[in-house]
Amino acid sequence: MLLVGSLLGMPELRLRLVTGAESLDRPVTRLYGTELPDPARYLSGGELVLSGLLWHRGAADCETFVASLASSGAAALAASPPDAGALPDALVEACERHGVPLLEVPVDLSFAAITERVVLELAAERVGDAGALLGRHRRLLTVVAEGGGLSELLAAGEAELGAPCWVLSCTGHVVAGPELPGAASLVREFLLADRLPKVVRGTTVLPVSARGGSRLTSWILVVSGDRTQDEVAAELASLVGVERARVVQGREIENRAAGPLLRQVLAGGDLSARLAAVGWDADAPLRVLAASVSEGSVEQAVTLVEEVLASVTPGFLVAAVDAEVYALVPSGPWTGGIRTALRTLEPGLRSARVLVGISSPVGHAGLRGAAEEASHARRLGERRTGRTCVVAGEEIALHQLLLAGVPEELRRSLRRRLLGPVLDYDAEHGSDLVGTLRTFLDCSGSWTTAAARLHVHVNTLRYRVGRVEDLLGVDLSNFTERVDLYLALQAG
Repeated sequence: MLLVGSLLGMPELRLRLVTGAESLDRPVTRLYGTELPDPARYLSGGELVLSGLLWHRGAADCETFVASLASSGAAALAASPPDAGALPDALVEACERHGVPLLEVPVDLSFAAITERVVLELAAERVGDAGALLGRHRRLLTVVAEGGGLSELLAAGEAELGAPCWVLSCTGHVVAGPELPGAASLVREFLLADRLPKVVRGTTVLPVSARGGSRLTSWILVVSGDRTQDEVAAELASLVGVERARVVQGREIENRAAGPLLRQVLAGGDLSARLAAVGWDADAPLRVLAASVSEGSVEQAVTLVEEVLASVTPGFLVAAVDAEVYALVPSGPWTGGIRTALRTLEPGLRSARVLVGISSPVGHAGLRGAAEEASHARRLGERRTGRTCVVAGEEIALHQLLLAGVPEELRRSLRRRLLGPVLDYDAEHGSDLVGTLRTFLDCSGSWTTAAARLHVHVNTLRYRVGRVEDLLGVDLSNFTERVDLYLALQAG
């Protein structure tokens, strides 16, 4: 392996170490010559950067240039001044500050001579390693070609790399490999990373090809140790991508029946024959899931829902029906798992929101109502905060489900019609009769309980409630009028 220190041992180059003696063990993987003031976008790590400092105009330029090398993982800087003078002090100081080894190039030595010598050295390394590397690649390819599956491929990768490996989904689910503590935090680092592969807490995270190009729906290869420059690790990630494509293709085949089935769920009718056709027990309880993603295509939303459900249950059908994503899932204790999976995904959502509504468990005869319940629950999530929200039907009151199905403009109109005079009175007098009314109704009309909660005397409460009755022209001892006002308060 060619190291920075090895360059100093090449007498024909006559390079002099200016600073960075503690980093001479850095590997050099390629050369890059530049006179750009900020070359970071063209660096991928491990470069010996050659520069004649034509970009230099002052101390600030040195800071910008060296900071870009450090952030990109360059191995070292080999520089010569544009005239016969010394290297700028600001350059030396910046290299010391950022930990970038600085080598001074003699003014009579051309960069072409350095390039030729280093390229020959790197080529010799690759020729020596090529046979062994080719053998390792062939052994991994054989596993895939023979249909060994993801677990066998991962085991072969561990043997070739001599290190434990895992495959994760972006929900934090371990797709292959043993249990991995802290998997969710690794996923968050992966979703936030500007550059991949990346070393995270002693492991390297590598991207596995994602359907549609989104990190949110990709898999992640995790390898113990620093494998950012390991070609076998990169090859393993590529082959895991082949296995992922097989999984995606299998889901597509399984979900061919999902679209017609879910359309019939929404339309109603006897579903027992269709459920039997996909191998499901028509008598087993099922749940309907409705989901939306505020950004991206509906196809990407379907894939995202598939990844989330795959992390919590083995059996499901997913399809887009009229631009909304629905899923049919056997009933089980997986609602909490969906919440956890979505929280893990949140760093990669940026400004997008993912909303999920889940119906109560029903038999096949009740699936149409379950789909409506799930859709209403999802719409109720629109009124809540957070980038992800999961609302289960059995967790919310009936009136909330009913209100979730009412358009926003109609809710505002009803609230205004029923509560308008009190809202206007509060706005004019700076009072809170609306809050008094809400507390009174929440306490089921109990004068003592409501007064205690508001920290007022019962007579004060009676006066305020009387004022509400006068403004609205209602009698709050009437149960029907109480219900109407309660719903109007909830509609806000």
